Amino acid sequence: MPNPSPLRAAALTATAVLLSAALAGCGGDGDGDSKDEDLSAQKLSWKDCPEPSEAEGGGDAPSPLPDGDTWKCATLKAPLDWDKPEGDTIGLALIRAEASGAKDKRIGSLIFNFGGPGGSGVTTLPAFGQDYEQLRTRYDLVSFDPRGVGRSAGVKCESNEQLDEYFQQDATPDDTAEQKTLLDNTKGFNAACEKNSGKTLPHVRTTDAARDMDLMRQVLGDDKLYYFGISYGTELGGVYAHLFPKKVGRAVFDAVVDPTQNSEQGSLGQAKGFQLALDNFAEDCTSKAEDCPLGDSAQDVKDRIAKLLTDLDGKPIPGVFPRQLTQTAATSGIAQSLYSKDFWEYLTEGLQQAYDGDGRVLMLLADSMNGRNQDGEYSNIAAANVSINCADDKPRYTTADVQAKLPEFREASPLFGDFLAWGLVGCTDWAVAGAADHPDVSAPGSAPILVVGNTGDPATPYEGARKMVDSLGKGVGVELTYKGQGHGSYDSGNKCVRDAVNGYLLNGKVPLSGKVCS
Repeated sequence: MPNPSPLRAAALTATAVLLSAALAGCGGDGDGDSKDEDLSAQKLSWKDCPEPSEAEGGGDAPSPLPDGDTWKCATLKAPLDWDKPEGDTIGLALIRAEASGAKDKRIGSLIFNFGGPGGSGVTTLPAFGQDYEQLRTRYDLVSFDPRGVGRSAGVKCESNEQLDEYFQQDATPDDTAEQKTLLDNTKGFNAACEKNSGKTLPHVRTTDAARDMDLMRQVLGDDKLYYFGISYGTELGGVYAHLFPKKVGRAVFDAVVDPTQNSEQGSLGQAKGFQLALDNFAEDCTSKAEDCPLGDSAQDVKDRIAKLLTDLDGKPIPGVFPRQLTQTAATSGIAQSLYSKDFWEYLTEGLQQAYDGDGRVLMLLADSMNGRNQDGEYSNIAAANVSINCADDKPRYTTADVQAKLPEFREASPLFGDFLAWGLVGCTDWAVAGAADHPDVSAPGSAPILVVGNTGDPATPYEGARKMVDSLGKGVGVELTYKGQGHGSYDSGNKCVRDAVNGYLLNGKVPLSGKVCS
């Protein structure tokens, strides 16, 4: 969802790395392989991983694994244009932790995509690798920067200084003058993407990334793709299953994107999802034995937040020097904190400080969502997010379209409705036409795919899991429900979810569809 603070870009695992650091200081060819035999026969050169690039978010090289082994990185060569596989190539950055168990028990490589679109798998997998140590007993853990992301021909748009201004702008215009400013800034951002990455932009669609994954499967030496997709990673996995159903091995989709929705419907669903998460946060605060520092009732908590945002629209407060906390930045920060119940304490602290005129914590939360580190450098998550979404999504929306849809968005969420509705104009002046209204994930003949939905998920609402199961087709999707909070289920630590996922990936045990964990 392209907008000045793209909520879809903030897959929990991809942004929590930046958040923790910041707050600590405060059907196609289903039976065939790639046609390009040369690329499928390439040998990867695995070496110790370097420090993440600025486009990947910066920081330190990954720490050693619990058993003392080290993460290894390599570059996979792939066609720039899959319609011309013998033409120009790009390099795709990969990371791997080899299986820790007995060699005769190894199943293959388990490939992860953590979402976004636009998140760097090369930085995210080692940051959360401890969560997947049990899976590592039988799999090499592998992730990658998808094309257009990080080190993989990363899309470049505006400079760090320009992005500071871009993410401060008023993303919920109140009059024609503010609307013009928003549209002009969006047009300027999109033009910068075309100027700096025009050759790449037509080739960052999800279908391209799915073909990359099949090449990856072949080069890694697996007959089948073993896959763990989170958030947007579920859409990527579904597209892969559609293109290569006979190549699907054991696959898990967690925090599931609804594949039946267009960009407008997806944004409206997120408005409802984030509002539900905010409602749950307010109820949780006011239901505890001690007094809630944010209000006397859940409605009081939400009313005070709404007033804060209204006040910030007219008068920002000091944030992270020299920047101020604007209404847009505060909304982004609040949304970021709703991705996990573990972040609710930061939201409470950030709101308390903001009511006293200090916007630092909410701005750090917003920085986390937007991919900005403490040195003022941005990863390319926002640029990649817009580029992939606009290449995928066919609809283009005008100011008149947004104004007509505002009442429905405001009804879905008084707090996030305007913000998400105006985000629809992000692709209006994009240089590349969108591919389709929504992805095709029908995968007749595929092996079972475990689809895990969280009832309290703000970013990928729970209903999307059932839609994914239905769209994959009879006998393919296996639904598992987690009655919890936050974006995703496996990383919640819930034993029931973990046992079900691990049982399938490690032992091939498919749970009964409809199983519920709480």
